[in-house]
Amino acid sequence: MPELLLWSGIFVASLATLVTASRYFTEAAEVIGLSLGMSPFAVGVLIVATGTSLPELITAIFAVQKQASEIVAGNILGAGVSNLLFVLGVASLLSKENIRLESQNIAIDLNYLIGSAALLLLVMRDGRVEWTEGVLGAVAYVAFLFYIFREGNQAEDLVISDDVKEMSRAGKARPKDLLTLVVSGVFIYFGANYTIDALERIAEGLGVSRAVISITMLSLGTTLPESVVSATAALKGKGEIAVGNILGSCIFNALAIVSVATAFGAIRVPDEILRLPLPAYLGASILFYLLARDKNVSRWEGVLFLVLYALFIAQVAFS
Repeated sequence: MPELLLWSGIFVASLATLVTASRYFTEAAEVIGLSLGMSPFAVGVLIVATGTSLPELITAIFAVQKQASEIVAGNILGAGVSNLLFVLGVASLLSKENIRLESQNIAIDLNYLIGSAALLLLVMRDGRVEWTEGVLGAVAYVAFLFYIFREGNQAEDLVISDDVKEMSRAGKARPKDLLTLVVSGVFIYFGANYTIDALERIAEGLGVSRAVISITMLSLGTTLPESVVSATAALKGKGEIAVGNILGSCIFNALAIVSVATAFGAIRVPDEILRLPLPAYLGASILFYLLARDKNVSRWEGVLFLVLYALFIAQVAFS
């Protein structure tokens, strides 16, 4: 028991370090990107969207390298369900009125959400994801980015905070921003490394699989950046930013993270993931797709999402 408590503390500390360092890394990258002349839209799509999923990306790479690739599948699917049900549910409850979806969300993001979930189902259903299947995800994500830049709202820069805009107006990156990028990168490295080590020890101490721990504890922790961004946007009456952030994160996780992870080795998908989390993620994607066709996400729908998420976690944890 003392050892389990020790590793639980290490897990919390290392995950907090990973998430916090990712936030500083992303903010510094935003400032540098804007200072170098990138458009706010490009920074929002390429840096902000990637930055909120940085904890999932880095832990995926470390998990594959440490021969614990089932953590990747569990974290991606758990984070996807968490984003669609928990984060979106919280955002809809915090929003002062129904969240309105932008036309881009309907025409691009929702369709890609379903497509990426279906592709994930196809490549994982045999219990293993090879690098050749990862290439398919990479091609699909590049196509998504191309579509976004071609059809997206180029004037949309609401995802960039006012502080970042102010810091970038100097026209060149400051030494402080470059130093923040490097230092936060180092903390991300050690945070991710110890997060995976602690997760393995906790799973061993509790007598459960690493996949189950990654679906519950790890996925909820790594979606904290999305939770903060989405909750803040909802409180400010900008619920459409919350939805765009959630959808972009789900698509990035399903396509890009799987692709990057398979470059370091094959991803193993155990039976406990194939039985519930994989179909649950596809089901959550379809449910959101159907409910969002009216371009509204109401508080009552948010309550439904939270109830479904609670049932999902309970089923995974106690089955």
